[in-house]
Amino acid sequence: MRELVMFRSVVLSGLIATGMAVAVLALQGCSDATSESKAPARPALVAQPLSADASQDVFPGEVRARYEPELGFRIGGKISQRLVDVGDRVSEGTVLAKLDTDDVSLQLDSARAQMASAQADHKLASSELERYRELMERNVISRSQFDSFESRSDASVAQLRQARANLNVARNQANYASLKAPRDGVIAQRRAEAGQVVSPGQAVFVLAVDGDREVRIDLPEQDVSSFKIGMPVAIELWSRPGQVFEGKIRELSPAADPLSRTFEARVAFENSSVGADLGQSARVFVSGADNDGVLSIPLSALTAEEGATYVWVVNPDTLTLQKTPVEVGPYQEQVVPVMRGLKPQDWIVTAGTQLLREGQAVIPLDRQNRQLDLSEESPTAQAAPADDNASDAQPDGSAETATTPDADE
Repeated sequence: MRELVMFRSVVLSGLIATGMAVAVLALQGCSDATSESKAPARPALVAQPLSADASQDVFPGEVRARYEPELGFRIGGKISQRLVDVGDRVSEGTVLAKLDTDDVSLQLDSARAQMASAQADHKLASSELERYRELMERNVISRSQFDSFESRSDASVAQLRQARANLNVARNQANYASLKAPRDGVIAQRRAEAGQVVSPGQAVFVLAVDGDREVRIDLPEQDVSSFKIGMPVAIELWSRPGQVFEGKIRELSPAADPLSRTFEARVAFENSSVGADLGQSARVFVSGADNDGVLSIPLSALTAEEGATYVWVVNPDTLTLQKTPVEVGPYQEQVVPVMRGLKPQDWIVTAGTQLLREGQAVIPLDRQNRQLDLSEESPTAQAAPADDNASDAQPDGSAETATTPDADE
């Protein structure tokens, strides 16, 4: 009997120990679940997507002259003198460079000799024609003989004209040995040096003609179709930050540059009195075009996983995060267009996306570190029901008395 009582006490002690262990484990699990569900919300910088029409593309450029003719010799030869350098201001008619004139001088001398010979032949033919005319009038020679001398005189006249024309050509060739500025301007480029042999028409200098100024920019080939001649743009000079000038696209290159694969564009100032100097750096702002229904978000708001792109969207009711897949377009310098997956009224996290997780509670903030109310209802409408409940609970104190036993248990 005594052994049976001892056995029962041992079994009862084991059951009590097992129950206590199970209770401890259950309480620990509840504690972990409660702590995880009550994790503090972290601040998050949020913003709404912008319409792609409101975004602007920025292109760096350089102030250039509207007219930039390439100057070269009209004849070939060896450059004997270069009289100007890059940056020199020249006037119309200023000699820029000279060729070696040995060959053209010989050609000029030859033309002069041919001219003298033609004049002598013409003088002899004219005197003979007058002499044979008198003989024909006296019937000393026949009409056919006179016609032969008259034809020879006409040929001498033609030869004289040819020699005179050749002499004029030789004189022009001699003048072409000096390269002169066609208009007032500044030497923008030098492409040849003294001692170099150049061919006819080869560019030696590039002249920036005084007058209108414009900005040269390079457009990427994937965006060139959205630009049109006459399209309004905004221009800002680096030397005058904050001062924006109106302009328009005046010229678009029909072919891409073979090296950079970009298309050259010229942007003209609407105001001719801007006073921009050659070579100054500038920025051209172009508003987004033909992007109906396309939104743009900052690059920092985008995250990728397994080849897919996502953004973190904040639920305005629960202030929790939702991982939302999106389809994006070509990446730009600071933003990326979103083709599908977002709505204009969505709120997205724009910073620290690599530290976020699904369902995480956040405190939405703007760039001024101010907390935002993302719900559609106003704050006063949300606070009213809470005040009513509080006023109903205060008179009888039932809420407080009901809470105390539960807490004790």
